[in-house]
Amino acid sequence: MLIGHQKQWNFLKRLAESDSVPHAFLFFGEEKLGKKRVALEFIKYLNCLSCRTEMHRGWADESKPCQTCRSCQDIEKGIFPDFSLILPIKKEIQIGQIKELQGHLSLKPYCSSFKTAIVDQAHLLNQEAQSCFLKTLEEPRGNTILILITEYPEMLFPTIRSRVQKLKFFPIKISEIEKHLKTKGASSDHARELSQLCLGKPGVALDFFSDFKKVKHFKEKNKEIKNLIVSDIASRFKYAKDLSSKDPYQIKETLYIWLQYFRKILLANGGESLAKTQKILNLIQRTNFLIERTNTNSRLALEILMLEL
Repeated sequence: MLIGHQKQWNFLKRLAESDSVPHAFLFFGEEKLGKKRVALEFIKYLNCLSCRTEMHRGWADESKPCQTCRSCQDIEKGIFPDFSLILPIKKEIQIGQIKELQGHLSLKPYCSSFKTAIVDQAHLLNQEAQSCFLKTLEEPRGNTILILITEYPEMLFPTIRSRVQKLKFFPIKISEIEKHLKTKGASSDHARELSQLCLGKPGVALDFFSDFKKVKHFKEKNKEIKNLIVSDIASRFKYAKDLSSKDPYQIKETLYIWLQYFRKILLANGGESLAKTQKILNLIQRTNFLIERTNTNSRLALEILMLEL
């Protein structure tokens, strides 16, 4: 089920109904917005047995994937023979994975009229993999539909970005997330609290809903940030040292909570604090990028961040 992104969804359906679906898309926007969910639902839409029948009747524009036919269920489970999902291995997508995908795409479809593939976190394609993938875009084999998903489109080769249909995703209205959480069984108060904490990101809201410990952890981290902001530089540097000693996932998780905290400030405040808050947000994103994608000294990068508080 989709949460928001109705404009993007309607655009994709119009392409399908007019039989003008391009062979490659780039879904981009912040993480946890639901880009992969939209991609999966679109692939279901293209293969849904119910939708195919309805399209012949001329009212496909009102239909959505039925979620119950064999195609929809197999795509959701990741076992549909004409669909591939590429995920990073050890923080990158390797050339071997792309060559394997190319081999899969070269085969005739088994039960569909085309092959589909999602490359999730496409910014983690290493340079060899990007060069290899570019050949797939330049010379697509057979009838294929590829969807690249990323929060860092600038990390992809310009030649890749120029050969795909770009579709940008934005944070969802709090009211839409709140409504969805209620359908999942959340009380009105709980749904309101979680939807406000997630700042327009359905994936974050659903994570919070499924694991209360994450909400508690999130709130504790927010208090930690507030205390750190008013502390002296020695305390901040000690914090940077302690955080840098943790594994990359914990660092990324902490920086993500920092992003949420300062984005909330940015939305609530204006005036003189606006420029500083935006500068901190940009620095947090850059710090996360450097730690995740380069061999930068994580302690040094975090200390630079501490200086800007």
